Amino acid sequence: MSLIEFGTERPLNPVDTIENLATGNDWSFERLGDDEISISVTGTWCDYHVTFSWMEELEALHMASAFDLKVPAPRKDEIVRLLALINEQQWMGHFDIWGREGVVIFRQSLLLAGGAEANSSQIEVLFSNSLDSCERYYQSFQFVVWAGKTAQEAMETVMFETAGDA
Repeated sequence: MSLIEFGTERPLNPVDTIENLATGNDWSFERLGDDEISISVTGTWCDYHVTFSWMEELEALHMASAFDLKVPAPRKDEIVRLLALINEQQWMGHFDIWGREGVVIFRQSLLLAGGAEANSSQIEVLFSNSLDSCERYYQSFQFVVWAGKTAQEAMETVMFETAGDA
């Protein structure tokens, strides 16, 4: 018998913890089932739709953040190059593109093997990292899709840091 076959009783579904956190922070959310919740958040550049899914068989909490940006077929190759450049810089999570829908998403998982439980701090960090990454790189996706920039040009523009506020 492998170690994976040993079952552990999980007293609390991680999605319940997320729902409690969303309620406590007055976040707009919809519980899509026992193992899934969707939260809507307004960012600086757009609204983000964050979905948390509990995958019991993997003992992992998966999070996906999407924003309204459909990649037209002629720009898909350049977006894939941009994804590679961005993902090189990510410490946690990664950007991906859903092939059929052509939508850019940010994905990350929290492994909770052996009966580990997700606490509010861990979920907040997952959520925060997702939103920070989406906010940081949103304009680079816009530059490639709508301004016709190359992935490298988009990254150079986004990585330019300003000092102060205008």
